[in-house]
Amino acid sequence: MNERLRVAMTAKGMEIETLARLVSVDPKTVQRWLGGRLPHPRHRWKMCDILGQSEQELWPEVSLGASGTHHTSEIVAAYAHRADTPSQLWSAMLDRVRTNVDLLGYAMLFFPEQHPRLAQIIAGKCANGLRVRIALADPDSAEVEARDILEELGGTLPGRIRSTMAHLEPLLSSVGVEIRYHSVPLYNALYRFDDQMLITPYIYKLHGYQHPLLHIKRLGPAGLFESYAQQFEAIWTESRPVPEVVGPS
Repeated sequence: MNERLRVAMTAKGMEIETLARLVSVDPKTVQRWLGGRLPHPRHRWKMCDILGQSEQELWPEVSLGASGTHHTSEIVAAYAHRADTPSQLWSAMLDRVRTNVDLLGYAMLFFPEQHPRLAQIIAGKCANGLRVRIALADPDSAEVEARDILEELGGTLPGRIRSTMAHLEPLLSSVGVEIRYHSVPLYNALYRFDDQMLITPYIYKLHGYQHPLLHIKRLGPAGLFESYAQQFEAIWTESRPVPEVVGPS
């Protein structure tokens, strides 16, 4: 599968038929490219112009062989700010996930606000075997107080976390879902959907929507994906289950 090409098409709102017409090929050819077949160079170059991507970004295997290329090719796409990420990307991740969802951040309130039926969607997928782990910051912790002061949030961060929990509370009784509170300083938020992740590295004093976002895909056991996955596991083991009764302050 060429997930990079699929993501680039989604970001441009480009349907298979439209891209096929612009590149002057049959739609079935585009489907084969999405399935992993490498296009002819002239087609690759034309799609790069149409989608606003480089050849290395869409087909990193073309330049494989240079030292380190295999690992950096885990980066499918990068956005200057989380707010620049196409909403369809988040929806597509949620729609396609089958086995594992891991979420790590402070409040992550934007996610349930963007997806009002998030709890119902997750619960439905858990009935088919999905495993979900969500680690939010403890709203009563010293770390949340410090982060609120650092980002000049005016004391609103604890309330935002509780609002997220109000959205997620129906999941507390769902089999396959576990929600915990952590109390550690974070340097990024993490959203894992099977073998793909959306990572937002934190920038000093900026708010969540202003942070950059990296879309990465697992290619092996020694890349970026695995490093972030290990980070999640380390924080998860230090976290504690949320109280049974939650709600906005």
